[in-house]
Amino acid sequence: QAYMAYLTGMLRFEHQEWKAAMEAFNKCKTIYEKLANAFTEEQAVLYNQRVEEISPNIRYCAYNIGDQSAMNELMQMRLRSGGTEGLLAEKLEALITQTRAKQAATMSEVEWRGRTVPVKIDKVRIFLLGLADNEAAIAQAENEETKERLFESLLSECRDAIQAVREELKPDQKQREHSLENDSGKVSNIQYLHSYLTYIKLSTAIKRNESMAKSLQKALLQQQRSDEDGKRSPRPQDLIRLYDIILQNLVELTQLPGLEEDKNFQKEIGLKTLVYKAYRCFFIAQSYVLVKKWSEALVLYERVLKYAREVQSGAGAHRNSLKELPDVQDLITQVNAEKYSLQAAAILDANDPHETESPSKVKDGKPLSERFETFCLDPSLVSKQVSLVHFPPGFQPIPCKPLFFDLALNHVAFPPLEDKVEQKAKSGLTGYIKGIFGFKS
Repeated sequence: QAYMAYLTGMLRFEHQEWKAAMEAFNKCKTIYEKLANAFTEEQAVLYNQRVEEISPNIRYCAYNIGDQSAMNELMQMRLRSGGTEGLLAEKLEALITQTRAKQAATMSEVEWRGRTVPVKIDKVRIFLLGLADNEAAIAQAENEETKERLFESLLSECRDAIQAVREELKPDQKQREHSLENDSGKVSNIQYLHSYLTYIKLSTAIKRNESMAKSLQKALLQQQRSDEDGKRSPRPQDLIRLYDIILQNLVELTQLPGLEEDKNFQKEIGLKTLVYKAYRCFFIAQSYVLVKKWSEALVLYERVLKYAREVQSGAGAHRNSLKELPDVQDLITQVNAEKYSLQAAAILDANDPHETESPSKVKDGKPLSERFETFCLDPSLVSKQVSLVHFPPGFQPIPCKPLFFDLALNHVAFPPLEDKVEQKAKSGLTGYIKGIFGFKS
């Protein structure tokens, strides 16, 4: 009966008969709930799972019937489950887009950094209306996988909105240039809207990379456990690349049209750059510690402290914009602790006699035939892969025409040609005399 009710509900759902579909789904849900209560806990897990799968369909039908509160419940279910699959997922995305499109009809302008610009493109309106909901969903995500998926979805929608603005910018190129001349460098509204959307895209990319960096930092703290499990443990180099991308995004932010003269914006981006430079420098130092380059790591730790102090001294009125960034005070505390650990490790390393390898144990990779005069402890000599000579031997250059072919020329007896040489000489002299006196033969 439950399976039949489920199939009936899916059929009504496909035909958009929301009331009948909701009744069928509720019947199916009731049967599964009673079965879950009747059996043991192990068997009840399967029935409870079916109830959870049916619940979004019931909420969707309720929303289409007229229950507006069901929309919020659907969004929460979508967020907790990390995204639904199949037919319901497609209909839910279409429902969200349709709802935002209705709201977008009332949106006509947007304000950013003290300037109000009109928004005439429907795709941009829909994106800006859903921006707050997407950011709230990212903040409420329960795991990193769901957060990463939401970040990618937001960036994809932002790229589509930017592309729509670019298509409007192409026919308006001449008007923008004329506007720049008349307004003494002030960009047009459509160009300023493009800068705003680019700012959202770059800021979202920075937040995504920062979230990935935090998860990698947690994994670094659990590195010993990962080694025991046989998995590849994260390295500081992975974090360095993420911070390189973040710094590149900050450079692009400073070059946005319309914000070159905004001193507060440039100052804010400069402080953020110093924060991320400090963290990047910290993980570069960590990578040097792993290879026991103590002096280089110590110099980099000092550079981290320099960046952190510059951030603290220059924050001032920009402290609110730095709240979302990693705390530099925690970084200073961690760097001071790492410096003391580094100095102790350097002293122990200098006094450890086992670290200096004796020359007799150094193997330079040469075969045995080339190092008869050098004593070297090579365990491979008693193994199956012993290196005695270079095999196959290397190529050697040889003459193109061998020399023994030319030696035969010295022993060849040629016939005498003296009579022919004299006759040729005489005929030549006679002809010369005849030519002087004008005689002809």
